Amino acid sequence: MSPRTLDDKSYHQFRTFLEQQCGIVLGENKQYLVKSRLAPLMAKFDIASLDELLTKTLSPMERQLRAAVIDAMTTNETLWFRDEYPFELLKKRLLPEFAGRSTPIKIWSAASSSGQEPYSIAMTVQEYIQSNPGAFRGGVQIIGTDISNTMLEHCKYAHYDGLALSRGLSMERKRQFFEPGDNGMSKVKDNIKRMVSFRQLNLLNSYSLMGRFDIVFCRNVLIYFAPEIKAKIISQIHGALNKDCYLFLGASESLSGLNQSFNMLRCNPGIIYQKQS
Repeated sequence: MSPRTLDDKSYHQFRTFLEQQCGIVLGENKQYLVKSRLAPLMAKFDIASLDELLTKTLSPMERQLRAAVIDAMTTNETLWFRDEYPFELLKKRLLPEFAGRSTPIKIWSAASSSGQEPYSIAMTVQEYIQSNPGAFRGGVQIIGTDISNTMLEHCKYAHYDGLALSRGLSMERKRQFFEPGDNGMSKVKDNIKRMVSFRQLNLLNSYSLMGRFDIVFCRNVLIYFAPEIKAKIISQIHGALNKDCYLFLGASESLSGLNQSFNMLRCNPGIIYQKQS
C-alpha cells in the first residue's frame, strides 16, 4: 500500500476532528484535498504514511502536528480587492457615513489569510482620506484575524511575489502602496502596514475580547461550515457590531435562513447587511 493511501476509517475520523476543531466540513469525497494538503507534512514530521499522520493528529498530545495540520487545511488562496464592489461600497457609501466622527472607525477582516483583504481595506481607506483630508478625526483601526499563525506571520511580514501582485492590483496601486522588499519581492509600504493589526482567532470561539466594530468583512468563509456553525458565527458577528453597522459576505454567500437580525441592502452591484437597531 502506498504511504499516501488514505483508508476510509482514517478519512472519516479526520473529517470529524476538523469540524470539531475549526468548523470546516469536508465532503464525502475530498480525500484528494487531504492528501495534497497534508502529504508535505509527512517529511517534516518524519511520519511514514498519511494514515499514521492522521492517527497522530487525533492525539491531544501532538500539539505541534495538530497546529500544522489545521494550518494546512485552512489556508486558502486570495487576491487583492476581491470582487471589487465591496471596496467601492466601502469607499463611496460607508466611509462617508462615518466621516467626521471623533471616535475611531473599527473595521474587522475576519479571515485575513495572507493579508490581501485587510491591506486592500487599508488602501481603500487611504484613498478616501487622500480625497477627504481630516475625514476621520478619531482615526481608523483595521484588525485582521485568522486561525492560522503561519498566515498571520505572512500578513505581518507583508512581502508579496510577482504572482501575488498580479492578482487584483492595478499598476497605480502597486506604485502607490508597495516598495522593493527582500529577495526580489515587493512589500506593503509602512503607512499602510501601520493601519492594520493582526491576531489569531478561531471563529468558533468567543469574540468578546475583540471589542465592537463598525464594519465586518467575513467573506468567502461561511461556505466551508455546516449550517449550525454558520448560524453561530453570524450570531456572534451580530453581537460584535455596533448599532446600525455593516457586514460584508462573499459574492456567493447569504444570510438566508441564518439570521433575521440584519437588513439586506441591495447596492447594485453587491449586497451589504446592516445590523437591525
